[in-house]
Amino acid sequence: MKLFGNEPVPDIVFCDNHLLIAAKPSGWLTQPNGEGCPDLESFAKDWVKKEFHKPGAVFLHCIHRLDKPVFGLVCFAKTSKALSRLNELSRQGKISRRYEAEVEGILPQKEGTLEHFLIHGEHRAIVAKSSDKEAKKAVLHYSVISFEEHTTRVSIDLQTGRYHQIRAQFGAIGHPVVGDTKYGGRAGSEDAIHLACTDLKFVHPVTHEEVAFHTDAPF
Repeated sequence: MKLFGNEPVPDIVFCDNHLLIAAKPSGWLTQPNGEGCPDLESFAKDWVKKEFHKPGAVFLHCIHRLDKPVFGLVCFAKTSKALSRLNELSRQGKISRRYEAEVEGILPQKEGTLEHFLIHGEHRAIVAKSSDKEAKKAVLHYSVISFEEHTTRVSIDLQTGRYHQIRAQFGAIGHPVVGDTKYGGRAGSEDAIHLACTDLKFVHPVTHEEVAFHTDAPF
């Protein structure tokens, strides 16, 4: 994670003619919301404009988003061809995203699978029954990286990509992400929780080679 003074700024991890990978700091939006909060998309467009001396508007579209308090890698398409192909890979579940989190308490198992049904509510995910209208199945797999004194660090692979999935599922089993007061965590901040998208892996939309990117979690 880069710092400008005491403030974190995004890190451009990779850029070619077709895609750009950047690490979003906690507290930043992925895309602008018109309210003046710093956002990764605007930063990346400005970076491309300056780096490549591009006149006019910069074509840059994110393939997936991260919640404001979450740190991590975001993939952007730089061309319409790349956007179409990356969106199709995403729909097919062929963009692998690995997360790292620190959750409250000591998990009883070193690895496991969490399955819940979630409803996309108003700014939060709601754990529901399978029979509830609009409920969608959420599945993730985790493995323990380390047991700390009062917390557990885990690596997480998503089988599904539901809204607030990791946060809601670990909150539902009584082990909320550290700092995530929205899902039952103790003291925290709206701007930063201990959850990071650390790894992306997929087939490049133009070269068709497998590419992989990594960033270290800041907690």
